[in-house]
Amino acid sequence: MLSLQDCQALDRADPLRVLKDQFVCPPGVMYLDGNSLGVMPKATPGRIRQVVEQEWGQGLIRSWNSAGWVDWPAQIGDKVARLVGAGPNELVVTDSTSVNLFKVLSAALAMARHDAPQRDQVLSERSNFPTDLYMAQSLCQQHGMRLVLVDDMALAPALSERVAVLMLTHVNYRTGAMHDMAALDAQAKAKGILTVWDLAHSAGAVEVDLRGSGADFAVGCGYKYLNGGPGAPAFVWVNAQHASRFWQPLSGWWGHERPFAFTPGYVPAQGIARYLCGTPPVISLAALDEGVNTVLAAEPLGGMPALRKKSVALCETFIALVEQCCADHGLRLVSPRDAAQRGSQLSWCFDTPAPQALAVSQAYAVVQALMARGVVGDFRAGDGASQPDLMRFGFTPLYIGFETVWQAVMHLKAVLDHREWQRPQFQQVQTVT
Repeated sequence: MLSLQDCQALDRADPLRVLKDQFVCPPGVMYLDGNSLGVMPKATPGRIRQVVEQEWGQGLIRSWNSAGWVDWPAQIGDKVARLVGAGPNELVVTDSTSVNLFKVLSAALAMARHDAPQRDQVLSERSNFPTDLYMAQSLCQQHGMRLVLVDDMALAPALSERVAVLMLTHVNYRTGAMHDMAALDAQAKAKGILTVWDLAHSAGAVEVDLRGSGADFAVGCGYKYLNGGPGAPAFVWVNAQHASRFWQPLSGWWGHERPFAFTPGYVPAQGIARYLCGTPPVISLAALDEGVNTVLAAEPLGGMPALRKKSVALCETFIALVEQCCADHGLRLVSPRDAAQRGSQLSWCFDTPAPQALAVSQAYAVVQALMARGVVGDFRAGDGASQPDLMRFGFTPLYIGFETVWQAVMHLKAVLDHREWQRPQFQQVQTVT
C-alpha cells in the first residue's frame, strides 16, 4: 500500500527534482496535461522581452544578423536533434506539425512513385491522430493513391508490395501506446517501404533513435514535452540519404539555395534547409528555444534515459494508487500495462455505466470536476463503439513529482466517492476538451 510518506520519500531520493525549479508552477495546481501543453519555463518571459524590446525594438531588421535570427531554425533544430537521435544539420524547427507532415509525406510519395510506380498505398493506423490522416487523405487524392487504415496489430501483415509509405505516430495520442520504431522501420525497409513518423507525443518524453532505427522522415511538436508554448513551431527531420533527393512542395523563399539573391526561379537548398518555407516566427522560436533548454538541462543528470526512467516510475505509481484507492468505481486502464509499450501518459475509461442519465460523458464530467480541484488532465471522446471516452493524464518528469501523483489520485478518489462529477456545473461541454 503506497502512502503519502512513501511518495515524499521518492521525491527526496529523486535526482531530477531540481529541474522543477526551471518552471512556473502555479500553486495549488497538479498539472498532468504536459502531453497537450507544457508548463512555461521561468526563463521564457525574460527571453521574449529581450527579443521584443531589445532585438526587435532597438536592433530592428539588423537583428536578423546581429542577434542571429536567421540561424535559429537550424540552431534550435540541432538542440532538438539531440533528443530524438538525429545528427547535426539534419533537423530544423519551422511551421506546424501538420504543415511539416504535408512536406515530408509529399516528398516520400514522390520518391516512392519515382522508384516503384506500382506502389499506390499509404498505410497508417486507424487511431492515428486525425490531422495526420487528413493530410494523408488529401495527398492520396492528389497523387492518385489510397490511404489504407488498419488496427495496430494488423500493421505488419499489411506491409505489402502495394504500400509506398508507412505513416505512424510513435506514441498514440489517445492511449499512449508506443510502437516499436526500430522493428517497424526494419520490416518496412525489408519490403521497400518508406517510413514517416510523427513524434508529437515522443520528443522530450521517451527515448527516440531516428538514425539508429533507420527511419526515413519525422516531424514533431514543440508545445508538448518541449515546453515551447501554445502554437510553438514544430520540427522536421529527413534521413540524410533522402534530404536532397526531392523537393518538398512548399517551395518558399527560406528554403531557397540563396534566399537573398531574389532570383525568380526556385533552386532548393541542399539538405534539410530545403524543408524550410516562409520567414521564421522569431518570437515563437525564442520561446521554443527556452523550452528545449529545459529538457537539455537533464543531460548532466542522465539525459533522456533518466527522464524516461522517472516518467515510468510516475506512471507506475499513478496506476498503483488508482487501483488501490478507486477500485470500486469501474475504472479501466486503457494504456498498455507494460511500461515498455507506452509513452509518458495514461488513459482511463469507465467500464460500468453511469448511475444516472447525464448530458455529457462521465469521463468528461470527472475531468471537469478534477480541474475544479486543481488537477489538470484532459478528455478525448470515443466513437461510441470500439473506442471508449477517455480521461488522459500526462506525466512530465521535469516538473512532476511523486507527491503530486499521490495528491491527484486522492482528488480523483474524492470526486468519485462523493459523485462530484454529477454536479450541474460539470455538465457543460467546453470548446476545447
